[in-house]
This record gives sequence, C-alpha cells and structure tokens, in this order.
Amino acid sequence: MGERLRSPGQPPNQPAQRRFADDAERDAVILSARDIRVAQEAIALAQEDRAAGREPASREPASHEPASHEPADPDLPRRRPDRPASRPDQPASAPGQPASTPDQPASAPDQPHPARDPAHAAPDQATRPPGPAPAEPSTAAGHPPSWGTVLATTIRLWWQRHRLPGAASPRWRVVTVVVLAAVVLAAAALGVALSRGSGHSTASSASQGARGQAAGAAALKTAAAARTAAARWLVQQAAAGAIVSCDPQMCAAAQQAGLPVGRLQVLGTGTSGPLSSDLLVATAAVRQEFGARLAGVYAPDVLASFGTGSAQVAIRVVAPDGAAAYTASLRADQVARVSAGKQLLRNPRIHASAAALQALADGQVDTRLLTVFAALATLHSVRVLGFAAVPFGASPGLPLRTAYLAPAGLGTRQQPDSVPVLASFLRAQLPPYRPAIITDFRLPSGGLALRVEFAAPSPLGLLGKS
Repeated sequence: MGERLRSPGQPPNQPAQRRFADDAERDAVILSARDIRVAQEAIALAQEDRAAGREPASREPASHEPASHEPADPDLPRRRPDRPASRPDQPASAPGQPASTPDQPASAPDQPHPARDPAHAAPDQATRPPGPAPAEPSTAAGHPPSWGTVLATTIRLWWQRHRLPGAASPRWRVVTVVVLAAVVLAAAALGVALSRGSGHSTASSASQGARGQAAGAAALKTAAAARTAAARWLVQQAAAGAIVSCDPQMCAAAQQAGLPVGRLQVLGTGTSGPLSSDLLVATAAVRQEFGARLAGVYAPDVLASFGTGSAQVAIRVVAPDGAAAYTASLRADQVARVSAGKQLLRNPRIHASAAALQALADGQVDTRLLTVFAALATLHSVRVLGFAAVPFGASPGLPLRTAYLAPAGLGTRQQPDSVPVLASFLRAQLPPYRPAIITDFRLPSGGLALRVEFAAPSPLGLLGKS
C-alpha cells in the first residue's frame, strides 16, 4: 500500500489521499474490446455534437428517455434513437442552475439517478443531453471535432458505462483520463492511416487497370494495322502464281484484301509446313510456332516488314531446299547479274544515270529487268533514270525490282522512241519477263517516263538457264 498524504485544511475524519506513483504497477489498466468500441462511438458522437454546435462534455445525460427494444448487451454499439425537440413533462434547467457532474448528481442523495445507477438505468439509454435534435451535418461535418471534445465525450461514455459503486475515487478518474486519451489518439491515427492507404491503393489499382486496358487496346490496334498493310502489299506485289503461307488471322486479312483463297496456305496443326509455298507471312503466332527455324531453315530473307515489336508482320521468301541452298543460289545469281549489268553499260542505246550505273555494275538489279533492258536496246534508245530502293525492313542484298525508264531519242518512223511505244513493248513480253506494274509519270522537266515493277519474289538462276 502506498503512503497516504493529507492535504492542507483536510478534515481529520476524512481518509488521506493516496500517492498514485507508489501504486502504479497495481493500478495498471488493460483495455478490453468494449473499451475500444466505446472510444470509437465517442468519436462519432463528438462529430455529431460539433456539427450541431454543442460541447457535450459538461451536459447531463437525459434521464427520462424511452427505453429501446434493442438488446441490452453493453458490448454492442448503441443506436441513438431520434428524440423530440422538447419534452413538456421535463423542462430545461432553470437559468443559473449548476450543471450536474458524475460526482455530484442532480437528484436527491437518497434517490439514485437512473442514468448512473446500473440497477435503474435503461438497457440502451442514450447518453446525449436533452434538447433540439442535431441538424444533418452539412459543411461542419466535413471538419473533424477538436481532440478536447472527442476526449471529453469518450470519458463521459466510458464513465457512465463502467462506473460502479465505490469506483469514483480520484485515482480512477486520473487513470481513466490518461488511458482513454491514449485510446482516442491511437484509434484516430489508425483510422486516418487506413483511410489514406485504402484510398491510395484503390486509386492506384484503378489507374493501373485503366493504363493496362489502354495499352492492350493500342497493341491490338497496332497489330491489326500491320496485318492490313501486309495484306495490301501481297495483293500488289506478290507474283500472280505465288503461294502464301500465313496463320488463320493473317490469311483472313489477305483474303479480305483481295488475295484469292486458292493461293493461301493456312499454317497450323496438321499442315506440312511452309516449304510448299513461295512466301511466308511471319506474325507473332508464326514466330512463336517456328522459333529459330523460321529464318534458319524455312524463310531466310525478308521482302517487306510492317509494324514493330510483337505486332510486327514480315513477308519472307521461302527456301524450298533449305536456307543454305537458297543462300548459295542467291550468291551465284548476283555474280551472273554483275556480268549482265556490265555488258548493258557497253551498249550505246542504254543511257544510265550515275546511280543507275553503279547499281548495274554491282549486280543489284533484278535479272528480269536486265533481260528487258537488253531487249529494248535492240530497237530503242532508253534512259535508265534509277531504281526504287527495297522496302522498309527488307534484307540487304535482295535484287532491285523497280526501275524508272524514259526514251533517249526520237527513234525511227516505224519504231519511235516514246513512252507509249516503250510501254506497249513491255506489256507484250511473256512471263516471267512481263512486268507486274507499268505506269507513266511526268518528270520535273516536263517529259514523260515509265515506272516498271516486277512481282516478288525475284526468281534465281534465270541468266544461267538462258
């Protein structure tokens, strides 16, 4: 037992006060789950009281409220029933009447107050003072009440629900104040942290989901655009008899663009592979199916490419005898093209620009164009203005299939050197020397010229056969 101290002027017949520091260990308080719920309810009540413009800490709880039919379990949160603005049988305290406190009941000493005596209190008696019902929180509800208000309300609720006869000593009041202040602060801090964390997590998840959906939609749109561009290229550039291998989705796009279904070979389960075709359209599905064999075995060279990344669509040349045999044939064909190009440059009826001369001498020109130039030079004087570059993404070293030509002289009366005469001569050739596209265009100087283009892929070994 700790030492008791007597305050100055204290009557001798009253017991001396206790030093709480000496009894700190014995007076330790452990909060129960009910205490935590009381603190949470106090915070909610303080917010309502602040919205209504009152401080409930110094008010006396109502003593004549009608009892509710809810369970009287003190551990359950209590619902605050609606109250009338005033009671005719219970007027408000007269002006100047001292406010009642937990230690000084307003009723007579021999008549216990029903709000404080557990034997007479209603099971779910409300703890708010009588008076006008609080208005619905508007702008004031958005501002939290002061911690003094929250603490006062918490102490009042806890005291009214836990006070037992003989427990109203000063020591218990001090301990209660300190402990409940810590509970209120901890509960408020935890609520703020959870609300902020939950809001941030929800917003972050929603933002990531929106970004993921947008990225997925953009990827699908990019892949569809690449397939459409590849399908158009096949219709315009592929040889008339070329067989095209592709996955089902790409084949459908090519058929929609105008490629006959008889020239399409769908790759998938049960097919013999792409070696029986001339061109292969490499989409993401095809690359995943064949892996390294795509370029190492089946289709070593790329004629054109559309899109980037996983959405890329590449049109490849199929090597029917394997990649090694195809590479050897391509090198032998280039050697033959170098020889044919140098012979054309010695022909007096062939007039080539500087760029065209270099391409002919290096063997970069397609064998079909070289053969057509030699045939034209037997009857007409021809200017070789230049060659179109290979499409974007094409493999280096592939033959150039498009040339720009123009008449180099007047010719004769029977065989004039003009654009219509040159175009008519080219259209009269037999496959594979008939160009796929022959169009005329106007030069910056005002004269006319021809654009001559052969289909893909370029056949290898034509010079050796002739």
